[in-house]
Amino acid sequence: MAEPVRPDGEQEPDHTAVRVALWRALHVQADAPPHVLDDEVGLKLADPGDDWRARGDMTMPGVEGVRASIAARARFVEDLVAEQADAGATQYVVLGAGLDTFAQRRPELGSRIRVFEVDQPGTQAWKRRRLAELGYAVPPWLTFVPVDFEAGDSWWDRLKDAGFDPAQRTVVASTGVSMYLTREANMATLRQVAELAPGSVFAGTFLLPLDMLEPDQRAVQDFSMRNAAASGTPFLSLYAPDDMKWAAWDAGFSKARHVSPDELAERYFADRPDGLRPPRAEQFLVAEV
Repeated sequence: MAEPVRPDGEQEPDHTAVRVALWRALHVQADAPPHVLDDEVGLKLADPGDDWRARGDMTMPGVEGVRASIAARARFVEDLVAEQADAGATQYVVLGAGLDTFAQRRPELGSRIRVFEVDQPGTQAWKRRRLAELGYAVPPWLTFVPVDFEAGDSWWDRLKDAGFDPAQRTVVASTGVSMYLTREANMATLRQVAELAPGSVFAGTFLLPLDMLEPDQRAVQDFSMRNAAASGTPFLSLYAPDDMKWAAWDAGFSKARHVSPDELAERYFADRPDGLRPPRAEQFLVAEV
């Protein structure tokens, strides 16, 4: 169900974007350091009220693993952006940016590249107002790219209109999006990104089919799927890792690799006494042009 549009054109972010911001903050507040990602800026933007930690999506079964996954995927993308900037990338595109706070938390990295946040016009208007209210200026290297997906806008055209250069080496990130799109829409995105300059990289998450999960994790994902459907944003596409890699190769990428939660756990959660680690449900595709 879409959030209401205000008379001034603003539209509050959807429930999914808010949940992600709150899970990031919950990782900081509920889990012992070291934190994989230190992000409470999204919490400030969402301003959910003092009792936000008692919400059902903050206390649901398996929420520890969910917040670990959310923190790990953001950290992985930001580490990838840093790595690619060192290797010559000059642009970073965040598809479905929501309450992404890279620009506010990582100015030392963001100032080395051009950052483009792609999202719905009303949501971006709301976010810009909230950033201003919190005292966050929009730096010259950050560009908001409003795209009215419901009206059939092309994110690619709007991106180029905003000053994006397809001939420059780029990192494109799309996390927590693929499950809400049809397979055809996901392929269209992959094909578009595969037309970028050689060396450009796409990093995107995808969810495993239920039959590839252990019973406890299957129950958590089934719960999430039912909640998503009830909110008007049903899951439409789930992928096995090999299927996702083949999709990238079919789209025109020269390289495609699957990054599992086990790899993220080894990188970011090793030796934690609390046993916190991301579950298997969400996986990564990293594809290079």
